[in-house]
Amino acid sequence: MTLVEGTVLVASVAAIGWINWYFFIAGRQAAPAAAGEHGRQDVLVRVDGGYSPSTVQVEAGRPVRLRFDRADTSGCSEEVVVPAFGIRKFLPTGTVTSVEFTPSEAGTYEFTCGMGMLRGRVVVTRG
Repeated sequence: MTLVEGTVLVASVAAIGWINWYFFIAGRQAAPAAAGEHGRQDVLVRVDGGYSPSTVQVEAGRPVRLRFDRADTSGCSEEVVVPAFGIRKFLPTGTVTSVEFTPSEAGTYEFTCGMGMLRGRVVVTRG
């Protein structure tokens, strides 16, 4: 193995490690929901190349309203899907779109873009 080949190998392994850290580990701290009207849990999620926050923490048995503020113009981010609650909703750019559901069980529920490339999750805890 030449010096150039060794350098390319090390750089490739470092890039793969960084990509995995960025997409699967970084920014996964759960943002708690704010108290809304009638006991509803409200969370504003910005959609701009990803979801921010990408992890939301709520309590089981209380209604949840995720408000998606879409700034991104890519086709991938134009829809949000929450499979566990049968939700699929179009997100117009420059508009805040609400998605509401009530989780009855504690657990982790994923939400994604229509293509499944952008990912977020709702962590439901016992109240």
